[in-house]
Amino acid sequence: MTDQTPSGIQTHVPNAARMYDYYLGGKDNFPADREAAEKALSFVPEIRHSVRANRAFLGRAVDFLTRRGIRQFIDIGAGLPTQNNVHQVVAPDARVVYVDNDTTVLVHGRAILGKHENVSIVEGDVRRPREILEHPEVRAAIDFGRPVAVLLLAILHFIPDEEKPERIVAELREALPSGSYLALSHVAIDARPEAAEGVTDVYRRSSSPFVARTGTEIARLLDGVSLVEPGLVNLPEWRPEPGTVVPYQGIGDYFLGAVGHVGG
Repeated sequence: MTDQTPSGIQTHVPNAARMYDYYLGGKDNFPADREAAEKALSFVPEIRHSVRANRAFLGRAVDFLTRRGIRQFIDIGAGLPTQNNVHQVVAPDARVVYVDNDTTVLVHGRAILGKHENVSIVEGDVRRPREILEHPEVRAAIDFGRPVAVLLLAILHFIPDEEKPERIVAELREALPSGSYLALSHVAIDARPEAAEGVTDVYRRSSSPFVARTGTEIARLLDGVSLVEPGLVNLPEWRPEPGTVVPYQGIGDYFLGAVGHVGG
């Protein structure tokens, strides 16, 4: 990141969004972020592969939804809007609202997007989903008389159990119009449970503490959502592009993902 740092950004505290950018090979990060990310990588070197798989899943999920006529997307816990994000993948006529409560994302994200047509970024907390859906800027951008896709990618593993992530998904599911969809991805610890404590400790010192969950616990978050095939699976196994060689089948990965019908 350049010296022209937008005001309001804390550079000395590791930031989860900027760490994610570092894993992706981006430049929107600071020394504190890189140091923390390298510590996490020392426990799970495959994190870089996993976050890239998550970004590829985003692209395939958005393409899937676009081909089903979805032209409205709300990306909650969006992170920095860089490197093949939603507005770079959707149809030209689609509307995208990025939602985050992280000052870094809001300040730097707005600088990145500028006055991008049909794209906005608003402040909101995933822990209060109804406030997001009723936000004036969200209401101005999104027509809730038509289907909407809500994206919860790599965000719920930052929500502790006591804040009831299953309630968050349920409130979103119940509030969306008929024909809507929800996409979710979440870190799973099934493959490397012994690494969970180390990674959790790294993120405990960052802007967003991390919560380790198993695949079974992640599946419970999707109760009431009608999953499209192939259901909740390792990210590379979710509707891979024709001809793609999936490096593993049916074993635990570090990210699981799914897309499902919600609303109505």
